[in-house]
Amino acid sequence: METHDRSGPTGERCLVTGPGGYIGGRLVPELLDAGYAVRCLARTPSHLRDHPWADRVEVVEGDVTDATTLRPALRDVQVAYYLVHSMTSGRDFEEEDRRAARTFAAEARAAGIRRIVYLGGLTPAGMRDQDLSPHLRSRAEVGRILLDSGVPTTVLRAAVVIGSGSASFEMLRYLTERLPVMVTPSWVGTRVQPVAVRDVLRYLVGSARMPEDVTRTFDIGGPDVLTYRQMMERYAAVAQLPRRLILPVPMLTPGLSSQWIGLVTPVPAALARPLAESLRYEVVCTEHDIARHVPDPPGSPVPFDEALTLALRRVRDAEVVTRWSSAAVPGAPSDPLPTDPDWAGGSLYTDERERDVGAGPQELWRVVEGIGGENGWYSFPLAWALRGWLDRLVGGVGLRRGRRDATRLRVGDALDFWRVEEIERGSLLRLRAEMRLPGLAWLEMRVEDDGTGRSRYHQRALFHPRGLAGHLYWWSVAPFHAVVFGGMARRIARAAEESARAGGPTRA
Repeated sequence: METHDRSGPTGERCLVTGPGGYIGGRLVPELLDAGYAVRCLARTPSHLRDHPWADRVEVVEGDVTDATTLRPALRDVQVAYYLVHSMTSGRDFEEEDRRAARTFAAEARAAGIRRIVYLGGLTPAGMRDQDLSPHLRSRAEVGRILLDSGVPTTVLRAAVVIGSGSASFEMLRYLTERLPVMVTPSWVGTRVQPVAVRDVLRYLVGSARMPEDVTRTFDIGGPDVLTYRQMMERYAAVAQLPRRLILPVPMLTPGLSSQWIGLVTPVPAALARPLAESLRYEVVCTEHDIARHVPDPPGSPVPFDEALTLALRRVRDAEVVTRWSSAAVPGAPSDPLPTDPDWAGGSLYTDERERDVGAGPQELWRVVEGIGGENGWYSFPLAWALRGWLDRLVGGVGLRRGRRDATRLRVGDALDFWRVEEIERGSLLRLRAEMRLPGLAWLEMRVEDDGTGRSRYHQRALFHPRGLAGHLYWWSVAPFHAVVFGGMARRIARAAEESARAGGPTRA
């Protein structure tokens, strides 16, 4: 990512909330390159440690809803970026967003922050809040709360963000690539004004320098105003796909649309719904006043086709820095591993497997770290696919989130319906389940050097049941463990041995 103006005011400190998310994870290095000192607020600081910029920032543990953790986080900060929202947190997300914004606004004012910068959603011109979708309404309300904080505030309002790994780009990409003929909701005819992620980042960084008397919203968008249908047609052209046949169907409601998107794309229905709801409205910028304070360099804002080309190049070159799945799923388990010293105890089911491997630890680790995504799970693919479909049917993330990087993982990465909880490069990979389960689940893989040039593979699945349903769940799937987990251990060992013989990685 290139920032056109690197002459940042060295010495000023910015606080970034949501640094593990799609935008936050990209904003941090842009601020560093612009000369700012950066402090990151994270609920789980360890999830940031593998980011390439981790050793250049200060990380503090905290939550925007907890004033006691916000106070030290905001101390000696000049600019605070508010990049959090409760997009998929259930029925009470509006109240959660409201409470978090009020807490943050009050603490920012008390700390004497020079400016708050917030990235919200573009809303239709002239439409009353009560007529908006719940998610757009909540984003607008958060913006107002921050504007009323008494702290000079910049609220940037964007519609569809186009960049490698963004939810909007992934939705567009998979719908267009997978369906040469598609039956679509009526919102494919709605006009929107997409914006390239590099322009969003440029506006975010530039907003830190706005004069103190500027407190307002700014619409941000690219130079193109398109219907979603035109966006799909343009994507097909840029990706050199055959022309798509698109048939709108008026009776597809946002709820049905989100289920349909969830079936076709990796974006789960819980996230697809607010995206689909937003696409019902015409969201076009009514002004470009941001250019007065953050001037557009030559070639910006980035045209839609160029934004697609840049995003596709990143995907094809495996250089996706952050993805829509970078942020943890709200409500996902955060309890300690049941073998940790501070675990409270209770029932715990385990399935453990060990294998001697006729390959060195490096070859075995390469297979372990490459698991999931396109490489698969090394056992009974139909069973894994079925589990993913079942998770989708009950509103979970399913198996198709894939990986951010094809060969390398970092703590906090989403990995299909797991998330990387711990990684000790070369020896340990621990995954925490984010599928819908009546309990908490982990999958742990260890690599040991046996001292003879060979290695030993240890695999452990753990399940902490919640109530009777949890116990019933475990015993209902236990008969399949020999096939799924046993087969997984055998095929991982075999893949490492084949890789060692062939001198390269082997897929499932």
